Amino acid sequence: MSRTAPTLTTDRLTIAPMALDHFEAHATAWADPDMTRFIGGEPRSRNISWGKFLQGAGLWSIVGYGYWTFLDRKTGDYVGNGGLAQFERGIAELEGYPEAGWAFAHEAWGKGYATEAMTAILDWADGQQLGEIRCIIDPGNAASHKVATKLGFTKFAESHDVIGDLFIYRRLSCA
Repeated sequence: MSRTAPTLTTDRLTIAPMALDHFEAHATAWADPDMTRFIGGEPRSRNISWGKFLQGAGLWSIVGYGYWTFLDRKTGDYVGNGGLAQFERGIAELEGYPEAGWAFAHEAWGKGYATEAMTAILDWADGQQLGEIRCIIDPGNAASHKVATKLGFTKFAESHDVIGDLFIYRRLSCA
């Protein structure tokens, strides 16, 4: 299993290892209340964004997967971030499974980037034989529910405690 993030590409995106030169755009995006409405509910301070940025990048050396930065292939502009994680959230249905996650700057919404990026990431995960992957989505986030369905996830549980109300999805490996 890889201990560093590979660079993946799609027709419109470069799915790049998280790097220091991505942080300013990352922090700006996560300070936007639109970006965080369904992910924690509050804009992130620069300090919190820094910790989350390091967490996404640092997972690679510990578990062999982690987060990437999503960049527009033509312009190189930051459009979002995501990937696979093991965040130890205290949600029993996530224990022992990679957790898929994605988030996009408001300007990138409605362009199909989430499906495009996560399809590439899930294809990579299948090649790594990571097995079943799960994700959590706020009940009010209709766009992410649609993306999850397009990616082959199915809702199988709900959580109403540790970090709020969530729907829990799973996707069996396609390998």
